[in-house]
Amino acid sequence: MSTPTTGRRSRMPSPLPFLPELAEVGEGLHKALRNSAIPQTTIHLLHLRAGQILGSTYFTTRETGDLRRIGEPEERITAMATWHDATCFTDAERVALELVEAVLTPNPSGERVPDELYARASAHYDDKAMWSLIMALAHIGFFTPAALIAKPIPGMPPGQNYSE
Repeated sequence: MSTPTTGRRSRMPSPLPFLPELAEVGEGLHKALRNSAIPQTTIHLLHLRAGQILGSTYFTTRETGDLRRIGEPEERITAMATWHDATCFTDAERVALELVEAVLTPNPSGERVPDELYARASAHYDDKAMWSLIMALAHIGFFTPAALIAKPIPGMPPGQNYSE
């Protein structure tokens, strides 16, 4: 079923009729992020970068829209693709972005998150904030298979982003 606004459809219907428990799990992850020890902007930046790495239009569209809704400057949103040399990110955001890349990309020469990267991250984030960063990544990890396999419709609100 195509949506009137996009003409596109997801590959699959919503999972909730088949697995209603997912609503509770998803809400738990969302609640953990809302009550996070790190700024919401940082979470959205992490999710945007993760979406870029994963090649997910759904994630990148959603996170770009969320960043605009919370008033994030366009410069920072567009600079995410080249964040390594962009001057508009804080040191704490940079190390969080390094963690996203370390977790989501293979490191053929060793650990994905070496002690040196952990030490730099923990210099900016206390234990609670580190767990918040981990939960922000867990959130993306939980929803990645749905984004890549079911391909929900980018830009559509939850519940309307799957075919019926």
